[in-house]
Amino acid sequence: MASLLKKPVTLALIQLATGPDKAVNLSHARSKVLEASKAGASIVVLPECFNSPYGCQFFPKYAETLLPSPPSKEHSPTYHALSDLAKEAKAYLIGGSIPEYSPKTRKYHNTSLTFSPTGTLLATHRKVHLFDIDIPGKIFFHESEVLSPGNKVTIVDFPEYGKVGIAICYDVRFPELAMIAARKGCFAIVYPGAFNLTTGALHWSLQARARAMDNQVYVALCSPARDMDASYNAWGHSMVVNPNAEVIAETEENEDIVYAELDGDKIDECRKGIPVYTQRRFDVYPDVSKGGVKYEE
Repeated sequence: MASLLKKPVTLALIQLATGPDKAVNLSHARSKVLEASKAGASIVVLPECFNSPYGCQFFPKYAETLLPSPPSKEHSPTYHALSDLAKEAKAYLIGGSIPEYSPKTRKYHNTSLTFSPTGTLLATHRKVHLFDIDIPGKIFFHESEVLSPGNKVTIVDFPEYGKVGIAICYDVRFPELAMIAARKGCFAIVYPGAFNLTTGALHWSLQARARAMDNQVYVALCSPARDMDASYNAWGHSMVVNPNAEVIAETEENEDIVYAELDGDKIDECRKGIPVYTQRRFDVYPDVSKGGVKYEE
């Protein structure tokens, strides 16, 4: 069986500090992505809502129009900044997420764009599961007050390396997306995400390790840096987990870059040692990756 990851690759997660000025955020992201690529990273990830503050009150103000694609620079300066940056860095760039506005539907989305080292758009993922929670005395947040969900599973092919599943933040709590991506041959699942001080402490690491353990693939969570002066305080702790559910790279709450070397041999070793991929009982329960899965909006 051919390895899911064709050759070793260095992954970098940019735990970016952001503020209210979009142009400053884009310029700062550029400097950090280039720093990561110069350090040897061939796949670079930015965090959720990296070009704006995170919050329902900010989404409409910072939203950009992405369709029809490619958008004009006026409609989406971030699209063009990411495309140019991927080309400059000569790296695959998973551009965290940005607020998107669709004039056709008059809806807002939380959207991730992935670009090739030539600056070509490879994938678009709209957050499928919206962050609507209410933990009394801790946090109330309803993305659905402003945002609408995406409607597909997102898998992108990096020809030199293999396939990667992409989802956003709250999507990590729904194991079906990860199971589908893994069973469709992904070597890693990447989640730009902004857990908060309540949910982060409870479940951030647990979710990453659980998705890695369930599927025996690499899992990466990329958070913004924590800003205690902001209206929403991100957890931080961007991390990479290997197919054996071990945290192989993690930072704390401040701005930082997390690097990890991903190796297909580790996936193969894990699956040989604990061969759940040959032990599943689809005669007893259904395979969620078969039938009815949407790959297009």
